[in-house]
Amino acid sequence: MTSLGVLNIAGLGLFAVCWLFYQPLLGLLARRGGAAINTDMAVIRMAWMRNMARRENRFMDGQLLAQALNSASFFASSNLLLIAAAAGALFGGQTTFKNVSSLIVIQTSSRLLFEVQLALVLVTLSRGLLDFIWSIRQMNYCIAAIGAVPERIDDKTHHLYGDLAARLLNPALSSFNAGVRGYYFALAAAAWLFGPQAFIAATVGSMALLVWRQRRSPAALAIADLRRMLETGPPAPPA
Repeated sequence: MTSLGVLNIAGLGLFAVCWLFYQPLLGLLARRGGAAINTDMAVIRMAWMRNMARRENRFMDGQLLAQALNSASFFASSNLLLIAAAAGALFGGQTTFKNVSSLIVIQTSSRLLFEVQLALVLVTLSRGLLDFIWSIRQMNYCIAAIGAVPERIDDKTHHLYGDLAARLLNPALSSFNAGVRGYYFALAAAAWLFGPQAFIAATVGSMALLVWRQRRSPAALAIADLRRMLETGPPAPPA
């Protein structure tokens, strides 16, 4: 690996830390206070599933979940095409390396470095594909759970059915989020082709953008307010 150069290895190490420890870091920041879309949405989905269990007509809930399922299927299909493209370039051999290295903007000093760069993109996309596949399977389980809820249920037990359904829905959509997040890091990995400085900058930029969108974006603040309203009730009207 020393033939890759110190700066390339440092960038790869930074990428690995950001990619593997993003989710634990986000959970730690959320526990210390402040908005975080992923944790706030878990509470909102719990409320959704409890309301679902209370309703006699659950057609709307099925439609909403089907929309999420279609989105996951679309992203999984797109991810598979990108994986095929990256794999084709990776296994293209010396011809692909010569064609790519002839471009002025591409900075790859050896075929080994070029293959490591493409392999990182491929691994990142493949991990995202596995997340999308697992998300789709869990959503199908959640659909079955919704269908198993009795049509009429007393007020004392409806929340139990809702909580159990949410225990399926929350991991399903968390896996979907992980798959989408893979695109951010795949773009950062692709930036390595433009040099180690671009790789490091893209990795830091992707990490910063993800954290900002989770904690400080207008969507994150609105979702945090909705969570507080669900937990404490709507604010009192002005006198």
